[in-house]
Amino acid sequence: MPGTMNEEMTTPSTEYAAAAQPAAGRPAAMQAAAVQPGPPGSRRGLPTAVWVAFIVIVIVLLAVIAYGVLSRAAAERALTKETKAAAIPTVEVTRPSPSKLSDAIALPGNTQGYTDTPIYARTSGYLKRWYFDIGSRVKKGQLMAQIETPELDQQLQVAQADLKSTQANLNLANTTSSRYQNLLKSNSVSKQETDQAMSDATAKQAAVDASEANVRRLQQLQSFENVYAPFDGIVTARRIDIGSLIAAGANTTPQELFHLAAISQIRVYVAVPEAYSGAIRDGGQASLTLDEYPGKTFEGRIARNSNMIDQATRTLNVEVDVANPKGLLLPGAYVFVHFKVPDHAETLSLPSNTLLFRSQGLQVGVVRDGRAVLVPVTIAHDNGATVEIGTGVTATDNVILDPSDSLANGQQVHVTDPRNAAGEQ
Repeated sequence: MPGTMNEEMTTPSTEYAAAAQPAAGRPAAMQAAAVQPGPPGSRRGLPTAVWVAFIVIVIVLLAVIAYGVLSRAAAERALTKETKAAAIPTVEVTRPSPSKLSDAIALPGNTQGYTDTPIYARTSGYLKRWYFDIGSRVKKGQLMAQIETPELDQQLQVAQADLKSTQANLNLANTTSSRYQNLLKSNSVSKQETDQAMSDATAKQAAVDASEANVRRLQQLQSFENVYAPFDGIVTARRIDIGSLIAAGANTTPQELFHLAAISQIRVYVAVPEAYSGAIRDGGQASLTLDEYPGKTFEGRIARNSNMIDQATRTLNVEVDVANPKGLLLPGAYVFVHFKVPDHAETLSLPSNTLLFRSQGLQVGVVRDGRAVLVPVTIAHDNGATVEIGTGVTATDNVILDPSDSLANGQQVHVTDPRNAAGEQ
């Protein structure tokens, strides 16, 4: 046992000594490698696999962080691109289509009596009686009303009395003048006295003439106590009643008694668009239609026109006269006047939803080189859903449909269907 224990105790020493000494015949490099220490972890007891796992985790985390940063940068770039793209409005476009102005047009008009006038009193007083009410037909010269004028009657009596007085003075002056002229022949009176008598007679004659004129004036005013119809027509309004105070004169506001309209012939005033103004000729034919008489047409004649285009409406004021013997057409009615016009050259037609109403005037938006250009236009004829354009666009223009109110000149736009826009490639 002791010997065995000694062997066991001496064996490690022997092995250590053998290991400490370089083996005979080994290369120096191998010997150096044999004596180099191992990894630090091995000294601390950490296996190599743990270090490998740690390094792999670090690499994975770095890769995840790098991927997140790159993904966020790519998302920001995509968002910026989408924002810029969304800021560009998307529009639909259409091109003007050729159309021909119609050879017949129907325009609204207003009817008016051929003669339409208010009836006023020429003398002041109180209404004694009236004989016609609204809707009554009267003939020229018929008595319509009577006015009591007590003050005027008294003024006429005074004027007639003054006339008699001046006539008496004139007679005396004429007698005196004749006597002086006879006495002058025998030199019984002087020439001066004779001339004075003759001048006095002349002055008295002038006074008589003035009195006669005043009497005639008052008699004429008295004749206006009776109000007569100035023409054949229909009473459209009655403004007075029995006992009403009638005031007439330069310093008073005239009071309308009746309103009288002649409707045996009717005037119709129509605003004709400038595009058709050249086709309107005095003496031409026109026809009227009314909703009250479906299927019935009233023939008329173009009597005259204003020969001037209204700058506010760009229309020509035209008067059409229509015979109305049966009184079917009433003053103030709303009618449609149909004109025959010759064929016109082709024009361009656009939908009504392409128009922009701005303070600068009527405009449309045209897409040119990817941008909106606001172009002023004029309308030749309004068909409701479509309008015929007189000036402003060409057949190759790409006109924006339903343009936004905020559409600005030069604004970049995107066309939904580039095939519809030659300028959008």
